[in-house]
Amino acid sequence: MDRTSPVPLYHQLAQQLEAAIEQGRLAPGSLLGNELELAARLGLSRPTVRQAIQSLVDRGLMVRRRGVGTQVVHSRVKRPLELSSLYDDLEAADRRPATRVLRNTVEPAPAEVAAALGVAEGSDVHLVERLRLAHDEPVALLRNHLPTGLLDLDTGRLEATGLYRMMRSSGIVLHSARQSVGARAAGGEEADLLAEPPGAPLLTMERTTFDAGGRAVEFGCHVYRASRYAFEFQLLARP
Repeated sequence: MDRTSPVPLYHQLAQQLEAAIEQGRLAPGSLLGNELELAARLGLSRPTVRQAIQSLVDRGLMVRRRGVGTQVVHSRVKRPLELSSLYDDLEAADRRPATRVLRNTVEPAPAEVAAALGVAEGSDVHLVERLRLAHDEPVALLRNHLPTGLLDLDTGRLEATGLYRMMRSSGIVLHSARQSVGARAAGGEEADLLAEPPGAPLLTMERTTFDAGGRAVEFGCHVYRASRYAFEFQLLARP
């Protein structure tokens, strides 16, 4: 701890604990020990340690369990804003991705979907709705519309791998996407699926993806648990 720094000691401790979680030195399920022991070991006051731990509890990185103590939960997924799939990003981060297909069907295209995919409103489009998990914990609810006949959307394959990986293996070259990110409160059904209380904050993403020929190949509307997920931006200054 740098006691000469203007950064409060509780915040320095919280940053170090978060780094240990992100780097795997504090694994999910690890017990942190009681506040008195931690304070004595670090040479800090108990209120400082309590404030640091509470800040991580508030952000969903730790949880206090009666009779057990403070326990590390899964760290947040930090995903760069680039044309990649959540499945691939989770797999690359060793987060053990898994998928539960909720719906896999053909339906008439609503106006928004038709406009995104460049098809006539009411024409058939394929809808795939999935629950994506990491370390057996729900992270995101994914809804994707695709043109019919684009590829074989077998439910078994959708549960075994990512949609973009299936596209690439079918010869579809993903080239670019138009994407928007937002936030809203969780509704009842999606809150249940994502293991969040109703009204909990969710991150939202809408993306239309185009192949190398400029054809729209999918329109995705995804929601993510804000307590377990974050987007990362890299910003460049204008010359």
